[in-house]
Amino acid sequence: MKKGIIGKKIGMTQIFDEVGNVIPVTVIQAGPCVVAQKKTVEADGYNAIQLGFSDVKEKHMTKAEKGHFEKAGVAFKKHLKEFRLDDISAINVGDVITADTFAAGDKVDVTGMTKGHGYSGVIKRWNHHHLRMTHGTGPIHRQPGSMGVIDPARIFKNKKMAGQYGNEQVTVLNLKVVKIDAEKNLIAIKGAVPGAKDGIVFIRDSVKA
Repeated sequence: MKKGIIGKKIGMTQIFDEVGNVIPVTVIQAGPCVVAQKKTVEADGYNAIQLGFSDVKEKHMTKAEKGHFEKAGVAFKKHLKEFRLDDISAINVGDVITADTFAAGDKVDVTGMTKGHGYSGVIKRWNHHHLRMTHGTGPIHRQPGSMGVIDPARIFKNKKMAGQYGNEQVTVLNLKVVKIDAEKNLIAIKGAVPGAKDGIVFIRDSVKA
């Protein structure tokens, strides 16, 4: 059965397997998440569940958000995420989803927001080469250079230029769950996942597994 959960990135560390190999892992506090809404094919055209994660005070809720949670009869949550699942017959509003939904050895996709770097130049943003450091190039070593040609006298779309770098949603596919700590709701996933420490991530079954 397909599954998903919301989590918070704790950080990276390393663990050892049975033969002593070092495995770099990202530790994620996955859940507990509460089912705030259930969507069905009959009512909505598709099957999905909406999960809520991380308690929040009522004063930080909008009127619409308060009504949504009160209708479901669940506590106010800071983060909401919808997961499309094939079979939701065994899941009901108010159910709690924990880290032990997954198991060691599972393949998962992890979605998160990358670290934001603000307005960045072409060297940092697109890995462009800098100009010569001598022979009269002057104080323009990190400038992008020529923008276009005489005809047409304009810059083409998708030209790699300076601009906002990072702070975008990225999904890393086919990562392996190495270890589960059900008591502390922790999941150790092999490799790196997008985002900074304490960033919110979404974990679901791998689409390529």
